[in-house]
Amino acid sequence: MGAFEALANVATAAAVEGRARYRVHAPLLTMGKADIIRRGTKLGVPYQLTWSCYDPDPVGRACGRCDSCRLRAAGFRDAAVPDPTRYREGG
Repeated sequence: MGAFEALANVATAAAVEGRARYRVHAPLLTMGKADIIRRGTKLGVPYQLTWSCYDPDPVGRACGRCDSCRLRAAGFRDAAVPDPTRYREGG
């Protein structure tokens, strides 16, 4: 993260000209999936409009088997929040 911040501060006109100083904030980096789900729920994130699947079917249903699907499902389960993800049958 520090590298991105340093780059922004030497590679943008605003920073080079002294009009801006950039700081990168990435609070999700220190949070687990369940914590992210809980925080997003409190903030009103429309999780039904998000997906993580590496291999969705032609109508957009998640496979339920890839690493991303499994991590997402575990995050919702561990957060005790209903998972709105549409999974294909057998997923």
